[in-house]
This record gives sequence, structure tokens and C-alpha cells, in this order.
Amino acid sequence: MHLRQPNLHRSGMLLTVLALALALGLAGCKKATPAPAAPTPPEVTVAAVHAGNVPLSVELPGRTTPFLVAQVRARVDGVVQARNFVEGEDVKAGQLLYRIDAAPYRAALANAQAAQQKAAANLAAATASANRYRSLVGGTAVSKQAVDNAIAAEGQAAADLAAARAGVETARINLSYTNVVAPIAGRSSVSQVTQGAYVQAGSATLLTTIQQIDPMFVDLSQSSVAGLQLRRDIASGDVKAGGAMHTDVKLTLEDGSVYPLAGKLQFSGVTVDPATGSVTVRASFPNPQHVLLPGMFVHASISQGSAANAMLVPASAVTHNPQGDATAMVVGNDNKVAVRTLETKSMSGANWIVTKGLADGERVIVAGVQLARPGMVVKPVVAPAAPATPAPAADNIATVAH
Repeated sequence: MHLRQPNLHRSGMLLTVLALALALGLAGCKKATPAPAAPTPPEVTVAAVHAGNVPLSVELPGRTTPFLVAQVRARVDGVVQARNFVEGEDVKAGQLLYRIDAAPYRAALANAQAAQQKAAANLAAATASANRYRSLVGGTAVSKQAVDNAIAAEGQAAADLAAARAGVETARINLSYTNVVAPIAGRSSVSQVTQGAYVQAGSATLLTTIQQIDPMFVDLSQSSVAGLQLRRDIASGDVKAGGAMHTDVKLTLEDGSVYPLAGKLQFSGVTVDPATGSVTVRASFPNPQHVLLPGMFVHASISQGSAANAMLVPASAVTHNPQGDATAMVVGNDNKVAVRTLETKSMSGANWIVTKGLADGERVIVAGVQLARPGMVVKPVVAPAAPATPAPAADNIATVAH
């Protein structure tokens, strides 16, 4: 019994040492654990916007129409003897297109000329007779009635001669109509008749059509509502009108390509079509290469003035809330995010034209909008500068500073 006591004593001491070591180890581990770091603000891309006069334009659909159209029709009866042009080629004004059998009209002209000579001879005889009667009117050789009859016969002979001359002129005109010439210069169409066909003046037989396509008209349709709003904006001063910018028209073709030549606005209609609720706007475009053909569907961009004190805001920065209002997130000087409700007018390229809701120089978030929340602190990064573009003719372009 006495021999076991030292072993128990040593075991107790060993347990005590192990407990102290474990406690010290746990204390050391607690001291080595680092404190949690503060969250890093999300990175967003921003662009500063500045106010200015932003050009306004309207996109309108339309179709091309020829500058001049002439339907070539028969003006005399007869058989077509020859066609003197190639279908689809350009013709000059006065160029011979068709020849109609002229033999009957040459005969008619000769008959009219003979009638004119006969009337001229009758007038000469009547004039001589009237002169003799006038010399005898003072005596008793002839009566006053005979003198009056001679003078009347002279007047009738003069009228017959005038009618004969008109007959000659009519016969000459009809003879000229047997040579059908182009009334205008332009592009010829399909010939509606062939050699040997019989044409008639009474039914105005259509022979072919000529269209002048340089320049070319473009007839556009603008809703009366859009035109009314534009006039209101001009009256209120929100839109500045005037100057040559009203006439600038750009054209986009059916395949999406841009027509290289600019057009000029000719007129805007004043009557609203009750069926479509639109007015017709006509523009003229040079067409030296005949790229534009009649009947093509196109889109035209027409300058309509400029919006005063407006801003160009990238489309990526503009969203809409559940109520449908346009909004944008801005980053303040303290790098906190705030929401602005915008009043937009229209699109200008890849930008919205904003008239209200933003202060000059404010930074809008253009990338990383989904990471930002109102009141959140963010890390703003300035958007890279856009490629340089030629400066406009006037200082009426609002800039988007990046």
C-alpha cells in the first residue's frame, strides 16, 4: 500500500501540466485569429454629363418617287412603223421614240395647203371687186346694197383664208405627231406597243413611260401628333428652330446602308390624311449613280432644331422604374449612390436626350448599375473617352464628358 502513493502523486502532477498546456495553447490560438476586414466598395463606371443645345431629328418612313414622270401616248391614229430606243436606257428630251405611219397626214397637209391657196385666190378676187364698187359708190352706176355685198364678200374671203391657214397648221401638227419624241430626259420604261401595232389618239394609247430619277423625290409620312408636339416645343422655347439645319435630310436604304448623299427638305404638307393621321413631308436627293429607284422603301432622318439646355446620357445609364419613369443612378462627391428621375425627349444615336432630372456635371453610372443601390458607397471609375468625331458646324451639340 505504501508503494502506490508515489505513483498516484506523479499521475496527478502530469494531468495538471497537460491541462495548463492545453489552456495556454487555446489562449494562443485566440490571440492569432485576425479581425474580419471591412467590405470593399463595388466598382462602377461613371460618365459626367453636361448641358447644351442638342440637335433633334425625326426618323420617318417613306418611298422614293421620280422627279418627273411622263407617259408617252399616241396623239394621232396610225400603225407603229418603228421603235427607235432601247427599253430601260436613258433618253434625251426630243429624242425620237416611235414612228407612226405618216402617209395619211402628209396627204392631209397637202389638201389643207391647196385649200389655203384657193382661199387666198378668192380673197384677192373679192378684194378687187370690193375696191371697184367703192370707187363707184358716189354715182348712180351701182347701188349702195351692191357695195355692201362686195365688202361683205371680201371679209368672208379673208375669214376663209384664215381658216385655211389654221387647217394647214393643224395638218402640219398632226404630221409632226407621227414622230413620237421624248417630252423629258430620263430613264425609259417597257414599251407597251410593238412594230405593227395600231394606236389611237382618241383612247390615248400608252406607248411607254419616261421617269427622271436624278434628282429623286422621297415622300415621307409624319404623324400629326409628332408635328403638333414639335410646334408646341418651339412655342415654349424647349426647341430652337431656324437655320439651315431644317433642310438636312439623311437617308437609310432598304438593306440598312446609309445613302452617301444628303438631301434637302422641299416642303411639309398642311393637310392631315384622315385614314392614316399623317402629313406628307417631301425631300429631294441627288441621284447621279441611279442608286435610288422609284418605289423603294427608305427611312429618312430630318433635323428639326435643337433642344435647349439638354443632356446626352448614354442609354446604358437609363433604366425605368415600375411606374415607367426613366431613372438614372448618380455618384455624388462622397461616392454615395443616388437615384434621379429623368424627363427624356428622344434618342440621339446611342444616347437619350434628357431635358430634366440631372444637374450639370453629375456623374451617372454607365456600367455596373446592377451592383449599386441607393445610399451605397461605390468606387467610381471614369469611362474611357469616346473616339474623336468631327466638330459640328455650330455650337449646338451637348457633350458627354467621360
